[in-house]
Amino acid sequence: MTHLWVRAEQRPNEDRVGLTPDGAKALIHAGLRVTVEESRVRAIGIDGYRDAGCEIAPENSWPNAPRDAIIFGLKELPEDGTPLPHRHIMFGHAFKGQHSGRALLERFKAGGGTLYDLEYLVDETGRRVAAFGYWAGFAGAAVTLKAWAAQQHGKLCGPVGAYKNKDALLSELRSELDATNTPRPTAIVIGALGRVGTGASDLMEAMGATVTKWDMAETASGGPFPEILDHNLFINCILAGPQTPVFVPRDALSAGRKLTAIGDVACDPDSDYNPVPVYDKATSWDAPALRVAENPVLDVMAIDNLPSMLPLESSIDYAGQLLPSLLTLTDLTTGVWGRAEATFRTHMKDI
Repeated sequence: MTHLWVRAEQRPNEDRVGLTPDGAKALIHAGLRVTVEESRVRAIGIDGYRDAGCEIAPENSWPNAPRDAIIFGLKELPEDGTPLPHRHIMFGHAFKGQHSGRALLERFKAGGGTLYDLEYLVDETGRRVAAFGYWAGFAGAAVTLKAWAAQQHGKLCGPVGAYKNKDALLSELRSELDATNTPRPTAIVIGALGRVGTGASDLMEAMGATVTKWDMAETASGGPFPEILDHNLFINCILAGPQTPVFVPRDALSAGRKLTAIGDVACDPDSDYNPVPVYDKATSWDAPALRVAENPVLDVMAIDNLPSMLPLESSIDYAGQLLPSLLTLTDLTTGVWGRAEATFRTHMKDI
């Protein structure tokens, strides 16, 4: 029997989950065994999973799970260097030149396990079957607007946290923008036709900002893109890759510009292909904005778990997208799982 083990997230400020109780019930009815770990922070309570028929395990007990269990989480595992003998479903951040990714793959090599990277679960056309993109864009644009609002008071953006729902976020943000007594800023969103860009654009428009929407057609020239510097805000929604242009080069730090805040929602600062190379480290909930220039100021927002600011809505959305693929876990050799394993094996050749 295929055994799916949903682990508790161990990363701070990570309250999301990739399976709802209703989804767990569907898996059990399809013949899968489902274990869900207890969690002190998960946005969906454990009672719903228990009522759905799941087995309940202690928080963070997955290292002792049966060897044939498939461990399912979202964000990174603790970086303790231990070998990984299980099959894992998660965002590994290991296939795009990330410097921390090699250490993760070395752990899989040492343990003999397999990584089914959620970012690489794709259909026959190469499109991802599930993504948190919309809510990443929505929350990322919100924090970038918060950074801009703080600048109007001569300050750096303060800490952010999770919200009960999007209406609570919108209400707070609208009050902060109104308190600047300044017209709403202009923004340019690159990747505007995708999930991330749609979320970012929706948030900006909900707040009354003027939004310029670019996608592949507008960036096909490969740059440079001086138009970006003519906007107050830039939201990058394009994942780093060998063909990704540089949108804001380092010489923009000393250039004349209106741009004062960048929201790098894609957030690949340690990638060799970082399209926003004016910064080199992610920001955090405690310190959301990194100041990279003065006179005029330029702040970068690069939080890498943005959807967890709206954990309930983003979890329900993502879990609904992913469930059809989880229902095919009984055959890992074909479909999305076969393709994901092939990607893993390709990258393991260099380890």
